[in-house]
Parts: sequence; C-alpha cells; structure tokens
Amino acid sequence: MGLTKVIEHIFRRYLPSPFTIAVLLTVLTIVLALVFTDNISERNHLVTILSYWENGIWNNSLLVFAYQMMLILVLGHVLVLSKPMERLILRITKFVKNTSNAAVLVALPTMLVSFFNWGLGLVFGAILARKVGEYAQANNVPVNYPLIGASGYVGLMVWHGGISGSAPIKVSEAGHLRELMGGVTNQEVLGQLPETISTSLTVFSGWNLTLFLLVAIAISALVYFLGKLAAPKSVELKEYRFQSIGRENLKGAEKLDYSRIAASIFGGLILLTFLFQYLPALRKLNITPNMLNFFMLGLAIALHGSFKSFLIAVEEAIGDTAGILIQFPLYFGIMGIMASSGMINGISDFFASISTTTTLPIFTFISAGVVNIFVPSGGGQWAIQGPLVLESSLQLGVSLPKAVMALAYGDQITNMLQPFWALPLLGITKLKAKEILPYTLLFMLVGSLIYIGGLLVF
Repeated sequence: MGLTKVIEHIFRRYLPSPFTIAVLLTVLTIVLALVFTDNISERNHLVTILSYWENGIWNNSLLVFAYQMMLILVLGHVLVLSKPMERLILRITKFVKNTSNAAVLVALPTMLVSFFNWGLGLVFGAILARKVGEYAQANNVPVNYPLIGASGYVGLMVWHGGISGSAPIKVSEAGHLRELMGGVTNQEVLGQLPETISTSLTVFSGWNLTLFLLVAIAISALVYFLGKLAAPKSVELKEYRFQSIGRENLKGAEKLDYSRIAASIFGGLILLTFLFQYLPALRKLNITPNMLNFFMLGLAIALHGSFKSFLIAVEEAIGDTAGILIQFPLYFGIMGIMASSGMINGISDFFASISTTTTLPIFTFISAGVVNIFVPSGGGQWAIQGPLVLESSLQLGVSLPKAVMALAYGDQITNMLQPFWALPLLGITKLKAKEILPYTLLFMLVGSLIYIGGLLVF
C-alpha cells in the first residue's frame, strides 16, 4: 500500500494536467531541436523550427486522424448508453455472489468489449462496476468495491491491441505509412514501406489473438484470486440512472425525432451501405478507422431507437473528446519539429545502434510505456513515436507489424499506472485513484510479463 501512495503522490505533486504536459513537451522539443540539429534554412534557426512546429500542427492528414479518434471514443460511449447495453449490464449483475465472481464478471466482459472499441469498453466497464456495486449493496452481498472498480478499468490494458487501436488501425489505411514518413526519411527508405499494414497482420494475427487470450485468462484468474484475499468493504451508492426520454404529447415534426421507425430505417441504411462498401476488406480482416466508425454510427442509431436518444447520448459523450481535440494538434506540432529537423533520424540511429532484431521490440515496448505516462493518448503517441519505431525497424529489418504492436502493447499497459483515462471510471464509480491503484499495478505487472514474453517468442 505504501508504494501506491508514493505513486499517487508523484502524479499529484509532479505531473500537471495532460494539456500542460503537452505544452511543456512542445517547449522541450523546440529547445532540443535548437541545440542538437543544424539549420538547413537561410532563416534564423528558431524561426525555422517554429515553422516546422506550425506546419505539424496543421498537418491535414493528422487532423483527419484526430477526428477519427474522436469519433471512435464518442460512438463507443454512445453505444454504452443504449437500451440493449443497459439490459446487458443489468443482466450480468444478477450473477453476483461474492467479490471473486463479481470481479470476474466485470473484468472479462470489459476486456472483450474493449478489444472491439476502447471508448465503449472504458464506459462499459465503469458502469458495469458501478451497477455491480449497487446490486451488492441492495442484496447484502459483501464485496470489495475497489477491486470491482479496478476490474472495470482493465479494458485499457488491452485496447491498443484491439480493433480500435490507434496504431494498428491507422497503418491499415492505404498511404498512411508514406504520409507519416514523408518528411522523415529518404525516397529509398520510403520505397521499402508497404502501402498498408493490414489488421490481419496485427490485430487479427494469430500471435496477437493468443496474447489477448492469455491476458484475458490471466487477469480473470488474478481478480478471482484477489477477490478471495480482499476483505469486503461496505458500499454506499445512489442508483446510477441510465438516460430516459419521454414520448408523450409529441406534436408535428417533433415525432420524427422520437420515431423508432425513422431511426431503424436510417441506422439500417448505414449498416447496409457498410456491407456493400466494406465487405471485401472485412473478408480480408482489414479494418480501417472510417470503416469502424461507419459501422459504429449505424449500430448506435439503430440501438438507441430514436434520433433524440442518440443525440442526448452524443451530448453526454462529447465531453470525453476535449483532450483529443485540443492536445492532438500539439502532439502533431512536436512530430513536425522532430521530423523536419532530423531529430527522428538521430534518435532512430541511436536505438538501432544499441538494439538487435530481438531486443528492438522490447525497447519499443518499454519506451512506449514510459511515453504513455507523459502522452496519455494512443493516437497522440503514434504521431510522435510512430516514425521513430518505423525508422528503427527498417534499419534493423524488424517486422513492421511486430514493431507497431510492440508500441501498442507498451502504450496500453501503463494505463494501469497512468490515472488520466481512469477519470471517467472514478467519476462513475465514486472511487478514488488510491483505492484502485494497488490492484491495477498488479494487472500491469502480469500484463507486462505476458506481452514481453510474447514479443520474445513470436
């Protein structure tokens, strides 16, 4: 318990908000570029670097990427707020008997849902943990509620290796690799880059699915065992209410907003178009951000049963995207400086000089875990660290799919240490970070051993 208090103290005392960290990283990158890079322009070196920064901030392809990530988060959250998901959550809670089985009932579904969509898994796990706590309270079932809350957060340690993972889903887009590396490396190296890295080689590869299965089993077993050891703690929770809309006394065009038929037809139209447009790619197990978001949009509208219900859920979910909206451009600016100034090449050369084809994925995993503490966003991290990983891997001949997933594993595992994405869960469950941290640190340790082992074996 002493270790968790120290970690919580460090985060509170020495780490400011993620936006402030992004600003500090921007200033640090500018200073490092001034000191360690040569001026290749006729202008003042500082002015040149600032122009690299500004160009990076408004990189059109990366701004599209930011919007895609925002939609993944919003539409996932919106899905959780639909009536079918509410019924599923309430049905799961009825099987609660003690802390051990309650923790498994929260952890395993949360990981499965998060593998499909991280935004969905983040809110699903939080609400499920809250409802399990309410059920235990109402039925006098003694449970350790902090362990239940921690179990609702485990989806964030598997999400980046899943279908909505920022790095694997973005590299599956045709042309993204060359756009990302265009200002970083020379034409000879660009020629070595594939047009796309299909998710069939990353997310849906046999080795990644095996690692996900091992993590899901190991964490489920761990929370079950911890449930046997953890002393029950009293729960005092008010009922968390799902959204409800009235349909009485509707007049004129107002009826269309509440119409189940209209929502079903439009949602069905989107899903039908999805099949026509993306079925060939789906058969090849190649998922792209646009493909995933189009499916989520149609499914969310159909499950909500009315445009009004859907829009109310969107309003509730949109606040989650504030960090992406304002921080991503700063990350893109950092990437612009590093790419145009030559910093990426220098750092990549360093990693290549101290690594082998065996150790580079391990270094990538560890460095990604560290970077995630300061850049708590998989998409932002891919924009900054992705070019470094790709350049180093090309120099050493490391499999690009493996390199991408090594970054994804490292990014996701330290979410169990980084409290930024736990904030929605803490708000819903009414727990404190120090209450779930002892358990999430154990989750991080077990997950790290599995991922490192997998990078060595596969």
